[in-house]
Amino acid sequence: MMSQMPQQAAVSKCPSCEEPLESGDRFCGACGYDLSAVPPRPDDHPAVAAGGAVPAPAPAPDGVDWPAARDSDGQGRPVPVHAAAELPGTDSGGSPLPPPPAAPPVPPSAGVRFDRPGEPEEYPLQAPDPRLDTAAAPRPDSPAAPAPGAKVCVACRAGRVDDDGYCENCGHAQPRERDHMEQESGPVAAVSDRGLRHHRNEDAFSVGCTTLPDGAPASVAIVCDGVSSATRPDDASLAASRAAGESLLTALPRGTHPQQAMHDAILAASHAVNALADEPATAREQGPHQNAPACTLVGAVVTAGLLVVGWVGDSRVYWVPADRATPPARLTEDDSWAAQMVAAGLMSEAEAYADDRAHAITGWLGADAYELEPHTASFKPDRPGVVVVCTDGLWNYAESAEEMADAMPLDAAVRPLHGARVLVGHALDGGGHDNVTVALVPFPAVPQGAGSA
Repeated sequence: MMSQMPQQAAVSKCPSCEEPLESGDRFCGACGYDLSAVPPRPDDHPAVAAGGAVPAPAPAPDGVDWPAARDSDGQGRPVPVHAAAELPGTDSGGSPLPPPPAAPPVPPSAGVRFDRPGEPEEYPLQAPDPRLDTAAAPRPDSPAAPAPGAKVCVACRAGRVDDDGYCENCGHAQPRERDHMEQESGPVAAVSDRGLRHHRNEDAFSVGCTTLPDGAPASVAIVCDGVSSATRPDDASLAASRAAGESLLTALPRGTHPQQAMHDAILAASHAVNALADEPATAREQGPHQNAPACTLVGAVVTAGLLVVGWVGDSRVYWVPADRATPPARLTEDDSWAAQMVAAGLMSEAEAYADDRAHAITGWLGADAYELEPHTASFKPDRPGVVVVCTDGLWNYAESAEEMADAMPLDAAVRPLHGARVLVGHALDGGGHDNVTVALVPFPAVPQGAGSA
């Protein structure tokens, strides 16, 4: 009988990615997992009596009838181990996170797009953790200490990265370029991170500084969030952020009013995303104008006395004054199902955002967008502060203006890159369920060259 045949020993597999291993491997060749950290399998086969029964455990020496630890499901199988992603999470306020929507997506003709597909597991973080000091110097006595100018491992911060993308010191597989991005342009800074649950980063940003015709400084920040249910959302966000940023940095020095320049930049971003739907790569994957590449966009232009914002979708801009005794404010209104319910008076804000359909967006950039309505607004703040431009991967954990202000460091105006890292870390500490991107722009704009301290 088959059950009596000798069983061949199973090939050893990586405990992280289940890639087959060779004898003597110290690290997994696929994911870089440190195999020396794997504990040996315990001898969990109890002795069986001649009659086939498992001997009863001996009584505890102190006479107390302690309950036996459960090591099976009662049918001879080990108790299942739960991954962290299977356990209920909470947001930064301690409230349970809403479950993903169960309703099927509404057709594009209805003007609503659901951007919350469920993901079955948690992906290991392979990007630099913004919550840690990434500037730590490598140990000079490390056996794989990198030469000056060489790429340093993001995990141990001590080893040299080889041509295959693995650390020669700890074997850690290095992240893809977009898993974690940071940029500082004069007084403006932005950080984008893949988060803890997504397998790739579908956010993108563009920051820069320029001068107006009268020589006054101007700062620009664009943040885009790819629509996960669309084709190539990462390409869409990258194309939109680049097109909008280039449009602003070209128009402002020519004397175009910042609010008009923002409107034109959103249109330029829309054209760039629409063009992706005509590329052969997309045509092979989907039919024409079905599930085309799509993203949201939000941006800010800051001058010496004017603050202009523009957006399509549910990414946001917040205003946080330098004097924290004065109130902060949210400067954008979401293109979302929840916002529409509140605006129509059909639900309170708390009820709308507690609904599974809350994050269904009603405006986006893409060839299948229901209707493109670029929103722009201008403000003239009477005091210095910081403009926060971010995706919902951050504001999900600091939704109100007061929560955003509390999460931001007091010195963010003079250390914007540090402030952006802290805000990204705040989202990761809260659960990191989405890609996280934030740009910080101090107001009023400062001359180029006056970066963070």
